[in-house]
Amino acid sequence: MNILYFSGSGNTKYCVKILSKVFGNGKIESIESENAIQMIKDSKEFVFAYPVHYSNIPFIVKDFIKKNAAIFDGARIFLVATMGAFSGDGTGCAARLLKKYGAKITGGLHLRMPDSIADVKLLKKSHEQNKLIIKLAEEKIQKSAELIKNGKYPKEGLHFYNHIAGLFGQRLWFLQAAKKHRQDLRVDFEKCSGCGLCQKQCPTKSIQIENGKAKLAGKNCTICYRCVNSCPKKAVTIIGKKVFEQCLFENY
Repeated sequence: MNILYFSGSGNTKYCVKILSKVFGNGKIESIESENAIQMIKDSKEFVFAYPVHYSNIPFIVKDFIKKNAAIFDGARIFLVATMGAFSGDGTGCAARLLKKYGAKITGGLHLRMPDSIADVKLLKKSHEQNKLIIKLAEEKIQKSAELIKNGKYPKEGLHFYNHIAGLFGQRLWFLQAAKKHRQDLRVDFEKCSGCGLCQKQCPTKSIQIENGKAKLAGKNCTICYRCVNSCPKKAVTIIGKKVFEQCLFENY
């Protein structure tokens, strides 16, 4: 089965690789790839995976779906949502939007992975805890893929009570905060070396190097934390003011 995905810190990318390996065939394409649209057109059924931000789908994923609404008409889609702690209806958020454009949602899967918020100390876990979280996710992927191959699709995040949990558990409280954070990227100019890595990795082209320093360009940040987690000088922050731990999947 083909897989479409978006990944910020690498968690979702790792999960879809495991899923694809269990399925034993199919292509994997990021929504950032020029081949993504063609893969969807060629697929009668595919997996769509993404991380959950504030119990919601990332802005970049929502924009991708809306921009390419026509190609989802009639598609059969299994949704996978990765999260650091809680989502409620992580898959349901995309499901409701995709159904609006004519897609049929075959099921949903929630996978807990290490968090990617590098500048909030409260969320940090030990290396051993993160390795266990990944191990449990791997086991869940294996079991879920076997069920899917036998025609039994998990339905996590797609029920009405999941919608209520996601809405009242996080989204109502943090929707405005999430929109605000799209403009909150900060750069410590004393630390920034102007290497351009953040600019290169930004999926929404929201960072530019000006006068040898990185700066936010526009209001299109998707809060994926690639820049924060990749900066060699730990000069970039979004929510907090200090990087406590850079949270790239490869670190675990």
